[in-house]
Amino acid sequence: MKINVSEEAAIWYKEELNLSEKSSLRFFVRYGGVGGRIAGFSLGVKEESPKNAHASTTLDNIQFFVEESDAWYFEDSNLSVSFDTKNGEPKIEYPDA
Repeated sequence: MKINVSEEAAIWYKEELNLSEKSSLRFFVRYGGVGGRIAGFSLGVKEESPKNAHASTTLDNIQFFVEESDAWYFEDSNLSVSFDTKNGEPKIEYPDA
């Protein structure tokens, strides 16, 4: 699994979540929500240090990661986070690995 985050999305997270210079941002699976990869689940995000990262990438001094315990949600997909200029927020997609 690979995580790809656009520069624009990284800047949005940094500003919106008031992140410090060196931060870690976890993408985690949560029950409920809209637009998830698997019906009934969606992806959440929170500032947290990794414990057992399954995949990660660093951009603009922010480490974006998914924990091993959430790897099931992605199966054979990657995580792509771009910035939707029309809606002014990150856009999450799951391209095939």
